[in-house]
Amino acid sequence: MNIRTLFVGAIALAATAAYAQPVDRMVVEAGKIGAAIRPTMYGHFFEDINYGADGGLYAEMVKNRSFEFPQRLMGWDIFGNVTVEDDGPFDRNPHYVRLTPPAHPHMATGIENEGFFGMGVEQGKEYRFTVWARGAGQSIRVELIDNDAMEETQVLAAQDLTLDDAAWKRYELRLSPYRTDGKAHLRIFLTSGGTVDLEHVSLFPVDTWRGRENGLRKDLVQALADTKPGVFRFPGGCIVEGTNIETRYNWKNSVGPVENRPLNLNRWHYTFRHRFFPDYFQTYGMGFYELFLLAEEIGAEPLPILNCGLACQYQNDKPEAHVAVCDLDPYIQDAIDLVEFANGGTDTEWGALRAEMGHPEPFGLKFIGIGNEQWGPEYPERLERFVEALRKAHPEIGIIGSSGPNSEGPDFDYLWPEMRRLGVDLVDEHFYRPERWFLASGSRYDNYDRKGPKVFAGEYACHGAGKKWNHFHAALLEAAFLTGVERNADVVHMATYAPLLAHVEGWQWRPDLIWFDNLRSVRSCSWYVQYLYGNNKGTNVVPLTMEGRPVSGQEGQNGLFASAVWDEPAQSYIVKVVNTSDAPRTVEIAFEGLKRSVSLGAGTCITFHSDDPDADNTLDEPTKIVPVEGAVVPEGNTLRAEVGAQTFALYRIPAVRK
Repeated sequence: MNIRTLFVGAIALAATAAYAQPVDRMVVEAGKIGAAIRPTMYGHFFEDINYGADGGLYAEMVKNRSFEFPQRLMGWDIFGNVTVEDDGPFDRNPHYVRLTPPAHPHMATGIENEGFFGMGVEQGKEYRFTVWARGAGQSIRVELIDNDAMEETQVLAAQDLTLDDAAWKRYELRLSPYRTDGKAHLRIFLTSGGTVDLEHVSLFPVDTWRGRENGLRKDLVQALADTKPGVFRFPGGCIVEGTNIETRYNWKNSVGPVENRPLNLNRWHYTFRHRFFPDYFQTYGMGFYELFLLAEEIGAEPLPILNCGLACQYQNDKPEAHVAVCDLDPYIQDAIDLVEFANGGTDTEWGALRAEMGHPEPFGLKFIGIGNEQWGPEYPERLERFVEALRKAHPEIGIIGSSGPNSEGPDFDYLWPEMRRLGVDLVDEHFYRPERWFLASGSRYDNYDRKGPKVFAGEYACHGAGKKWNHFHAALLEAAFLTGVERNADVVHMATYAPLLAHVEGWQWRPDLIWFDNLRSVRSCSWYVQYLYGNNKGTNVVPLTMEGRPVSGQEGQNGLFASAVWDEPAQSYIVKVVNTSDAPRTVEIAFEGLKRSVSLGAGTCITFHSDDPDADNTLDEPTKIVPVEGAVVPEGNTLRAEVGAQTFALYRIPAVRK
């Protein structure tokens, strides 16, 4: 017996077993092309948590490059005669280091930077070193080193640089290491007499996303782009609020020349004492310009979130910690100016800055969010001022408000009517919840008001009970929940998992969508759920029921969740079925109401499953759990298939004209 015969026989046995099981019959009303699915339906939420920006997506490899951390030399080791001065060329980053010759010619003066948990450098690749310096004829030696080297030399790459101007000047050279090292350091020696001043010491891979200077890490951006996101929310999250008003994210500090963007405290370095990172700050190197540009390049609508005059309410319970309603004008002006920065002509103040930074064309901003996870009457009374001003200045911009930090409860119940009263366009709902919540929430949006504000599911993730880390079962329940989001596309216009990124050595919050170290990245099971939805969102909802009811894990539905959409460009139906039970289910999907001139063609089936529900992909096994694609052939207008236990199955069935 040959291999082909064995394969055909196996299929026959599987088919026999499938037909022997009880059948769960679903009906797709194929002739009823329903609500449009917004291009923004699935996307990404970005926040600088878990070293998501500095040390992560932002490809800068030098920590504290401008010596502006409160401890001026944090991240640096110094040797010889090194002092920190404060009269540098950049008014908002005035500090720099001065190197003077050592007392003895056999001694050395220099500085060494540890990077973010080291620096990941790869053999043969180029790294762009830049520095602002002054020195007339003096020289320095720039090295990539491995302090733990078992080789004869610590030095992975080196270049000499002669300074030729007594005034401040930007210099550049390139380093190419002879071997790969995930924990390299940057070392700079003074190699001549005289004094040398160094400011904004920087090291980037040359091979960034799209080759940009001051660029982003290529593999991480590719992971974002591959999900085909429709919306990109930034910059957070709780950093929008700050621990106090002074440390909120201020977008105006994040634009303009990168050398002169001031440092900001990152609230996440001290929020969790059991995951404490006192060297975690925001350089604003990846600021609003870079974030708008990133959204554009991955094909997503930009969605900036701005502070509403409230600091983090978890950490500030006294009124004086917040901006009084009567003092909100500068914050409101920030929102109006942001629209000008994104969309204004080059003859406007902020549009001219955008053009000067390299993007004369408008970014096409359509939405703006005001406030993050605020609650109580203090939020709507401030939001109301923003809504009035933005409606007057920019009626074309959609405004997003918040329902607070919880998916239900008193704050949620209070804020939704307030959002309706204020006439916001979307309401940002957040839910980090355990398995039981996701299993019970498949019908969450079925009975929402169809006439009120729409929903932005702005932060969500399944946090396993006692398993608050990435694992397949959590991702499976996220897939199940999203069938209800998709079914209610007339209500839900956006949904973004959170958080997005996490360094394996610097995380403070988990689970997260994408994990990375200094050289590698891995896409979690939750990422694959986002990938499958983002690449198969279709254009319109199509009704799908079981015994006349939506398939949302209800009693008698055997742990099944399902949704169906029509994809107009591909002329195909897409059916998503999630089996959350511990037993395989035979499903029969009947496409009723097809025109006589249309038949169903052979399609594809993508299944996503793990035998171990607690497992996930890792840096060492990045493809341990991935979707598997196969073929399916309907019989007439019906597709019959077995959906394995704990499995997400996606079917694409073309509608073929006879």
